[in-house]
Amino acid sequence: MKVYFYLFALLATLSVALASDVLVLTPDNFDEHIGGSEPIFVEFYAPWCGHCKNLAPEYELAATAFAKLPVKIASVDADQYRELGQRYEVKGFPTLKFFPAGSKEAEAYSGGRTAADIVDFVNKKVGTNARIKTAPTAVVDLEPSTFDKVVMDETKGAFVEFYAPWCGHCKSLAPTWEKLAQSFDGDENAVIAKVDCDKHKDLCSRFDVKGFPTLKFFPKADKTPVEYSEDRDLKTLVDFVNKNAGSIRVAGGAYLPEAGRIDELDALVSQFAAASADERKNILKQAEAAVKAASGHANAQFAKFYTLTMKKIVDGQTDYASKEVARLQKILDGGKVNSKTKGQFYKRLNINKLFAQ
Repeated sequence: MKVYFYLFALLATLSVALASDVLVLTPDNFDEHIGGSEPIFVEFYAPWCGHCKNLAPEYELAATAFAKLPVKIASVDADQYRELGQRYEVKGFPTLKFFPAGSKEAEAYSGGRTAADIVDFVNKKVGTNARIKTAPTAVVDLEPSTFDKVVMDETKGAFVEFYAPWCGHCKSLAPTWEKLAQSFDGDENAVIAKVDCDKHKDLCSRFDVKGFPTLKFFPKADKTPVEYSEDRDLKTLVDFVNKNAGSIRVAGGAYLPEAGRIDELDALVSQFAAASADERKNILKQAEAAVKAASGHANAQFAKFYTLTMKKIVDGQTDYASKEVARLQKILDGGKVNSKTKGQFYKRLNINKLFAQ
């Protein structure tokens, strides 16, 4: 019985994985759907075609957008069923054509190859309002109206990917670029962005983009772009942004151990840890004076947490720092802290880790 159960579970999993909203056309059903009661958008493709493979995930998204509407998104293997391709003068792959409801006359599609392009085209043709279901992203999607406001902001370094939706290398980079953006989400020093060069050719020409993907970093003060030519793994990209934007992040969105800390107060923590109870009271006074003196430091707002923890320990709460580390880590691990306040929690965590160590 267990064997049958596992086989059933495996088959169910495979059926979900293979599920598609794209209607597959063959000679047996082609004429049933073309010219039928619903408009239909058709991709004529070949299994060996590289551009067809690149289009496939975008085409699937477009099909899902219309899954519950009276519109069909279909495909036909015109390499296997050549007579269907020849009927509509298909000479290359992929060829995309639109058939209005009740018509066997095709309108050639020559627009963009993203799901959004296809959905926009079909919406305009049939009067629908389909929307693409996409995962939330931390990457800032730029266009001419927003580019200068985001990239030329002198308070932040901007790392921009100039890409094309059909570019295979761009698609390979996409998940890493998303992780990079998530790592710097809400960062006060850096922003991770992208520009679709198919949609915004003039914007890409402005920065002499000649291949895809092209990665350019725009420093804070001097906005002369620097082309990135290092490795494209996540760690190398994160290290590059930290170095050039003055950020202190690690892959995944956490902060480096030195985030929030002040060297002079760090030194007092070391003395405090090794001191007797009476000596700790004197070190606390020194720390309070150091906090006042650090008012102009970049991490001045976190200086108070040094003296707060010292006071708790002096008052007898010797395990305060370790408990605070556990509390703050639990909050961060819960994933409910927004990007703006996450940095504050990490910096307090780093300070208390010094005491806990």
